Amino acid sequence: MPVPVPRQRAIPAVECGQAPAASPDSGPPKEQAPPGTRPAENPATRREKARETTTEKRENPTDTSTGTHTGTDAPTGTDRPRSARSESAAPTNLTVLLIEDDPAGSPIVPDLLDQAGKPIRVRTARNLTEAGRLLTDDVHCILLDLALSTPAHGSGDAEDDDELAVLRHVLELAPRHAVLALTSSSDAERGAEAVAVGAQDYLFRDELDGRLLSRAIRYAVERKRSDSAERRLAEGRLRAQENRRLERGLLPTPLLAGSPLRFAARYRPGRSRALLGGDFYDVVRTPDGTVHAMIGDVCGHGPDEAALGVELRIAWRALTLAGLCGDELLGTLQQVLEHERSDDEIFATLCAVDISPDGRRAGLCLAGHPSPLVAAPGVPARLLPYDNNGPALGLLPGARWPRMQVELGAEWSLMLYTDGLIEGRVGAGRERLGQDGMVEMVRRQRAGGLRGEELLRAAVNEVRELNGGELADDVAVVLLDRTA
Repeated sequence: MPVPVPRQRAIPAVECGQAPAASPDSGPPKEQAPPGTRPAENPATRREKARETTTEKRENPTDTSTGTHTGTDAPTGTDRPRSARSESAAPTNLTVLLIEDDPAGSPIVPDLLDQAGKPIRVRTARNLTEAGRLLTDDVHCILLDLALSTPAHGSGDAEDDDELAVLRHVLELAPRHAVLALTSSSDAERGAEAVAVGAQDYLFRDELDGRLLSRAIRYAVERKRSDSAERRLAEGRLRAQENRRLERGLLPTPLLAGSPLRFAARYRPGRSRALLGGDFYDVVRTPDGTVHAMIGDVCGHGPDEAALGVELRIAWRALTLAGLCGDELLGTLQQVLEHERSDDEIFATLCAVDISPDGRRAGLCLAGHPSPLVAAPGVPARLLPYDNNGPALGLLPGARWPRMQVELGAEWSLMLYTDGLIEGRVGAGRERLGQDGMVEMVRRQRAGGLRGEELLRAAVNEVRELNGGELADDVAVVLLDRTA
């Protein structure tokens, strides 16, 4: 329980750091009246002293005194046992800002202690201008007297007649602080309206005691923290949803209308909670019936690399639909990369395939990228030739990428992939799966009857299991099937 404190004391010089403290054996200081007596002071003099004390505390925010207002004539009480004064010098957990017209002349705030028994520091402001100066980051809660006069607008607008205008001003001034509204016991409806507007709670100023007010302050602070955390969580969820919609919209929609080929794809970004990584792919069919497929990988895994991958994919589609192919197309993509990348060290690998209208032949261009895998009925899965693999895009100015012609046959499956599928580890050692391991895995899965989307899902899941968990790199796989 708080220690009872007489109300008519101004702050002694010893507590303001202006005089040495009295020894334990000494009597009362000369400035201090004997306990139980009341100095015969003029009321105007007492109020002037109180205002000077309030001003002094505003000008010295580092003062470690409690600053609690305990009576009608002074903002602080000091006639308490020495143990209580020693406790007031301890660090304060909570700081409260009281906003009312005349804090020195109204006994609104009694002595306050926090949950640990430490004093709650109280600052006072007579108007919103003073409140703005005293509202520092260490203030946890605002006690607002709803009887405070509304700031003058001079505009005659509806806000001048709003009984809660001062509360709205405080909420705008301190959106991150807890606010307790103080009103009279005959005006409970106004207090309820204050909570609806944004205050954490309301109290009757004529029924306050130290325990009730201390508990209300603690609860208001915790409610504000909870509300703020919930709002940040909701905002985070909204941003995540928007990001997911944006990333999902940036994934390609294959243009294969009129083609007999079947398409399947699997994509797993390396970034946590992301839908898009530095890998990219696309498939389009041009008016002559040729099906063009591409898969690529920008070095790195962050959002910048993902954005660059999207730019390269869109550029590839536009150039393909414009009729470019092979070395000419890759050379133009390299120019796009050089202009759009944020660092000269960034490069991208790419594999491009153009399948003839009859579906039996294909042209292959490799820019530092792993060679595709092809399989056919009765023929084990194998890698397409990669002897003429050119450099990755962005490494060598003026580089060339030769186009290789390959025979596919009447019925086949062609799988394009990024290195995330083959660079996962096998078991606890340092051995990588590699292209040979991937070929053996696909052969086994096809022998088990897996095709299309099921084959890609099984391949990615097995690579993750062999790695012992999530893969560090992005993974993209594209599968094109032609049946006789």
